[in-house]
Amino acid sequence: MKKVFALLTALALVLSLAACGGAQSEPQAESQAPDTPAGTEEPAGPFAGKTVSVMTPYMASVTTNQMVGYLENDLTAQGATVNVIDTANDFAALASRIEDVAASGTDAIVLVSADPTQLENQLREAMDAGIPVFGVDSGFIDGMQVNATSDNHQMGELIAGYLFDDLMGGEGTVITLTHRPHPGVVKRCEAFDELLAANDKLTLITEQHVPAEQPINDAQDIVQNLLLANPEKGSVTAILCGWDEPAIGATQACQEAGRDEILIVGVDGNEQAVSLILEDTNLKATVAQNFQGMVDIVVEQMGKLFAGETIETGEMYAEATLITAENAADFAK
Repeated sequence: MKKVFALLTALALVLSLAACGGAQSEPQAESQAPDTPAGTEEPAGPFAGKTVSVMTPYMASVTTNQMVGYLENDLTAQGATVNVIDTANDFAALASRIEDVAASGTDAIVLVSADPTQLENQLREAMDAGIPVFGVDSGFIDGMQVNATSDNHQMGELIAGYLFDDLMGGEGTVITLTHRPHPGVVKRCEAFDELLAANDKLTLITEQHVPAEQPINDAQDIVQNLLLANPEKGSVTAILCGWDEPAIGATQACQEAGRDEILIVGVDGNEQAVSLILEDTNLKATVAQNFQGMVDIVVEQMGKLFAGETIETGEMYAEATLITAENAADFAK
């Protein structure tokens, strides 16, 4: 009897252990790793973990500052770390900083309103190291990826043609305020030169270089001196400016001198210039560049490059618009 009881007890123990083993096997099957592990984030975009160096010598310029801000906001929103570098009109310092960011292993360089021909050796070293170089409203050299800008020669033709033909009636005297170190302004000035040379009823009084550090104040001083040298009303018909800050300074000088007959135009479409057009001052027209559009082009092309796509290199244009008294309200902020 005892043997039978022992056998039954042993059999019960075996069945109990088998049942426990079967109960444990089910959770093990459920714990198999799914195709996408729990808590894993979606794959990151092409900018995640990338460092982009945004570099300029002209942060004091309203429009350059605006473009740098657009770049910083858009690249950061895409997940990039953005390093903004301004060298306060010092190209030697900018060249040195390009060497620094290249040595640090930046993933891309974006030049804003800077002539790459003045930085070619340093940019060439960066590009040879596999660092892509982009431009926003800058020039383009071989080896760069994309320079997004306006068609500056076309803008020069647009604003100069409007001044010479529509405002001046094809004749009169002109002062030009320029900054030929800037590649975009150079192309505008070339268009100015061509249109002036094509009309023998237009007389160029002088071309004056305006430094980039304080263009409004410097242009105001330059024009004040030119008005003293040409004191009679009608002796200066118009002032053609390569960008808006000199046009603003020239307008201030003419208003202070009571020379309301002088016609002034600029390029960029910045907020103060548009306000002066609406106020019916000497400033009569400007050309609105699409700075956000330029930034959009560079961010899009950089994203494609980071994603491993092949992009078309060269200059890409964002559309520009002539602003006059008739449509200035549409551009007012």
